[in-house]
Amino acid sequence: MGTVWNHEPTGYDCPFCRMQAGHFNERNQPTDVVAVTGLAFARISPKWWPDNPGGALVIPRAHHENLYTMPTDAGHEVWDLTQQVATAMRSTYGCDGVSTRQHNEPAGNQDVWHLHVHVFPRHDDDRLYGRHREARYVDAAARAPYADRLAAEIGLPRTFG
Repeated sequence: MGTVWNHEPTGYDCPFCRMQAGHFNERNQPTDVVAVTGLAFARISPKWWPDNPGGALVIPRAHHENLYTMPTDAGHEVWDLTQQVATAMRSTYGCDGVSTRQHNEPAGNQDVWHLHVHVFPRHDDDRLYGRHREARYVDAAARAPYADRLAAEIGLPRTFG
């Protein structure tokens, strides 16, 4: 395989790795976890767009900065869980559709140096991609009901073990 592109700063304190290790803060709470598998987990995103509450992130459990070097088995499990989250979102949120995004490198809009897939509930005319500057962080109490709905629909464990 050719060149590998990494941008993770030396000593990077990964929020997704910390979450799995039981270190929580306002943006990373145990109640955010939707599903945990052997190689991936899903959680409600702490950042929401105005007409798209309850977005989720699907993340490999092992630390892989980006798509370029993630092992195939982890990639498949991330994508399988992404499909489950999207299907549960469509079934339980009353949304009109679902969008996914995954960013690599600063030019690709990556700002957390651990691969993750965004899963957004979509509504007709929600203008998701035109409203990036209106996105905001929401508190854990607002996130928890969305995590609970997805978790109940998916039916996988919600704890790291």
